[in-house]
Amino acid sequence: MLKEKLKKYKIILASGSPRRQQFFKDLDLDFEIRLKDIEEIYPPELKATEITDYLAELKAKAFEGELKENEILVTSDTIVWHQNKALGKPKNAEEAFTMIKSMSNATHEVITSVCFKTADSSTLLHDITKVTFNDLSDEAILYYIENYKPYDKAGAYGIQEWFGFMAVAKVEGSYTNVMGLPTAKVYEFLTTLV
Repeated sequence: MLKEKLKKYKIILASGSPRRQQFFKDLDLDFEIRLKDIEEIYPPELKATEITDYLAELKAKAFEGELKENEILVTSDTIVWHQNKALGKPKNAEEAFTMIKSMSNATHEVITSVCFKTADSSTLLHDITKVTFNDLSDEAILYYIENYKPYDKAGAYGIQEWFGFMAVAKVEGSYTNVMGLPTAKVYEFLTTLV
């Protein structure tokens, strides 16, 4: 449906995330992947949505002056926001354990920002989902890290994996946002472009 409307546009997804790529396929959109190596560093005073907004825009700015008239670039960034700090991707098993343990029996926020850039405009949107974890045993956390190696995931977990099925007590907001893309918001925005 939307695919038909976007026929004269080319959607460029600037993400190496297999989950985001799958979402675009599942939304039945034609797109191509273009990647740039960007150091994801943000000013330390930024908080919550300011961080993801900044990083999504930073990724889009790397394509400045390169987009053709009919191209729509999509960049995004996801963090877990908990206890007033951002939990990104863990560097090792210890860091992953510390992150997950801190979220046990508590509620955290998953924030994703998406930047849509064309040759002459740039629009930013973000979504926040609240996720509550059950009380998790050290044994369960260690089993997950050992077997699923969640080092490519913000907050050291994937809601779509064994861990999510076992650990998540409640989700308030977009489920797909927790996986890295608020698909309904993205779809809705793309329909406004045509």
